[in-house]
Amino acid sequence: MSDTPATPAFNMRRLGIIAGLIAVVVVALGLAFRAKAYSDLKADSSQNTTLTVLAVPVKRATANAALVLPGNLQALNAAAIYAQTSGYLRHWSVDIGDTVGRGQTLATIDTPDVTQQLAQARADYQTAVANLQLAQTTAARWSALLAKDAVSKQESDEKRGDLGAKTALANAARANVRRLEAQRSFGFIHAPFDGVVTSRTTQIGALIVAGSAGSTPLFTISDVRRVRIYIHVPQGNSAQIHKGMHAALALPEYPARSFDAVVTRMADAVDPQSGSMLVELQADNFDRALKPGAYAQVTLPLVGATPALQIPSSALISRGNGTYVATVGAQNKIKLLPIKVGQDDGNNLEVLAGLRGDEHVVDTPPDAIADGDTVHVTMGNAGAAGHHAQK
Repeated sequence: MSDTPATPAFNMRRLGIIAGLIAVVVVALGLAFRAKAYSDLKADSSQNTTLTVLAVPVKRATANAALVLPGNLQALNAAAIYAQTSGYLRHWSVDIGDTVGRGQTLATIDTPDVTQQLAQARADYQTAVANLQLAQTTAARWSALLAKDAVSKQESDEKRGDLGAKTALANAARANVRRLEAQRSFGFIHAPFDGVVTSRTTQIGALIVAGSAGSTPLFTISDVRRVRIYIHVPQGNSAQIHKGMHAALALPEYPARSFDAVVTRMADAVDPQSGSMLVELQADNFDRALKPGAYAQVTLPLVGATPALQIPSSALISRGNGTYVATVGAQNKIKLLPIKVGQDDGNNLEVLAGLRGDEHVVDTPPDAIADGDTVHVTMGNAGAAGHHAQK
């Protein structure tokens, strides 16, 4: 059989089929490339919207046989001295820093109104005494006349009743005199105990108004022979504090000196807000080196103290309903845990409750971080043996 040459129509049909196949291939490749580009874009977008955080392990503080706490110094006794009578300040005899004794006069107040009232009260008392004497004489006479049946019993009773009324009036007038004498004596301001004048807020000639809501103390007297020191001991250490325990005080103005203090009182209750117990110490202050109102560092020796859990101060999240930390859990999910904080040394924060010790917390968490967020984790310095990155 001989080959039949292809006709022009057949050749055109074959070229059309080949062109169609090429077009289909081109379209398929374009769709595939577009689908892959979309998938890559979606993956990149998802990766860009996921937070990247730095996670650091919770660590325990270095075991230490001493507990260092901030303390506030107060005088053993302190009294704000107010005026108990109104007038003008005539003279003050002591100023800040002066040592005073109990009963010493601090200032004198002129009380012209009280002086005039006292003069009038004394005159009223003399009148009442004169009327009383007359009533006594009259009652005695009418009693004698009644014995002779010269007057009626009714009239005699009236005279005795008048005597009782005059006696009451005389007693009231005498009480008024004593009241004004006491009020005038308040013009002399006395020290209630031995101490040091720590403030003076008045001047000669100043108007003194007693009993008003805006009254200010004329002086403040502090007994600084001994001082009280108040500290807040964390609950975890409260069981080791007892009366009679000695502590060392360090003050910034005496960097090379240590002061001895003794625990005298404990609240025996934990403040639910701070998770700490209030403790009072006392220290001798024979040279007045310890000043009321000053700050001190109190070092308490503790035996067998368990090191506290610590996190970076920058890991703390403060919100309206409390304080939290963001921990990284399984599948890099964020879990917000409420915690109770203790001491803050500036870099590390003591955690009293809320953590076990094996967690990893987010350092410097963003404000938008929320419970259940998925994050990319960058591990920070472990800071303690036995901590490993959570995958």
